[in-house]
Amino acid sequence: MRIAVTTPNGHVGHHLARALVRAGVRPLLVMRDRSRMDDELREVADVAEADSLNAGEIVDATRGVDALYWVDPPSMTDDPLADYARATEAVTAAVTANGIGRVVFQSSVGAEKRHGAGEIDGLAATEMALDELDIDVTHLRCGYFFTNLVMQLDAIRSGTIPVLLPPDSRMSWVAPRDIADVAAGLLLSTSWSGRRVQAVHGPADLSWNDVAAILASERGTPVKAEQIADDEMRRIYLSAGISQSAAEALLGMSTGLRDGFTPEQARTVVSTTPTTLRSWVSEELTHDL
Repeated sequence: MRIAVTTPNGHVGHHLARALVRAGVRPLLVMRDRSRMDDELREVADVAEADSLNAGEIVDATRGVDALYWVDPPSMTDDPLADYARATEAVTAAVTANGIGRVVFQSSVGAEKRHGAGEIDGLAATEMALDELDIDVTHLRCGYFFTNLVMQLDAIRSGTIPVLLPPDSRMSWVAPRDIADVAAGLLLSTSWSGRRVQAVHGPADLSWNDVAAILASERGTPVKAEQIADDEMRRIYLSAGISQSAAEALLGMSTGLRDGFTPEQARTVVSTTPTTLRSWVSEELTHDL
């Protein structure tokens, strides 16, 4: 079985490529720049150069592929939802043209809303487009990535993390490497079929207060989460050079899931993964704190 992995240098793809290699698979790594392929993978994986926002390139890159791990890549323009639409066009074109029968799609908690969740609306659109195809597809509804904390290192070091959610409101947090393990199992398994949704909720639901306490413990100095107004967060985004439309898309991922939202998939043994935030911070973040 020929398995392709998009964004193989991403937080999940980095781990997924290696998980497949360990399982005895020679994956096809689809990336924009083949020179960025990790040297340690050159002898055990193939590479195809393609932009995931370019339908023609993705069609060409995935010829002969049986199963595909698809990630809508990070937006590279001032209009994130337009980029998501281009990614959706690319994956559906490739699946249709090349007869790819199995897709595992990296989606997000909140995609079940379909509308009103900022950038997550783009993932919802990809889900819906894949659902219209006659293929086996699993949508991984992932929780909040531990790695998002890397983008907040300055705030963590200052001792105050500005957030949009109430600091005591809990949500799922997950290690990208755990998502990769789930994805690898699904790509290698032949026991599932049809349209499926599987949540990847991490080991426990955490509030920002919980996260701040863990960071404070690992850092050895106080850290707190402080809820700020939507307009204040918008100003922070805009002052960082983010466009108006991109800022609204970022805001929507929190504001759209803030009031009364409950994930469609409950926390069960299927959706719970092992890596704790404390262990991840200790292993991956402490030296930067």
